[in-house]
Amino acid sequence: MSDVPHPYSIEISPLAKPEGHFQWAIRKSGKLSERSDRAHRSEAKAHESAMEAVERALKPGAGGGRH
Repeated sequence: MSDVPHPYSIEISPLAKPEGHFQWAIRKSGKLSERSDRAHRSEAKAHESAMEAVERALKPGAGGGRH
């Protein structure tokens, strides 16, 4: 999986329901920045979605997450 730019980190965790699905959380300097609002069918898909969210947060003028 790809490297996450500093100061961000990505946490992928399995969901109890639906079983076999995953969610992600993004932390910026250790503090929760954003959390997935949907279930992803694989750990890889969850990571891909999280990386897209980090890339959006890095763009100039980005609010660093949803408001």
